Amino acid sequence: MRVVVDLSRCEGYAQCAFLAPEVFRMHGEEALMYDPNPDDAQHSLVLRAAAACPVQAILVDRLERRNAPAGASSP
Repeated sequence: MRVVVDLSRCEGYAQCAFLAPEVFRMHGEEALMYDPNPDDAQHSLVLRAAAACPVQAILVDRLERRNAPAGASSP
């Protein structure tokens, strides 16, 4: 899983930090720090945190590990 936060949109509401504290945390009153590659065990909490963001600044991308044969192209 990959997490990207648009820090120019983030307004420091900290909803994400309350819902997924192992991934998101506030540094001071307004600066958000986050783990861009959290463990998959955090997936549902991260999705809830992204949905709760009032300014929709959090993007979550689930990286699929595909075992494609060498030379195969993906669609």
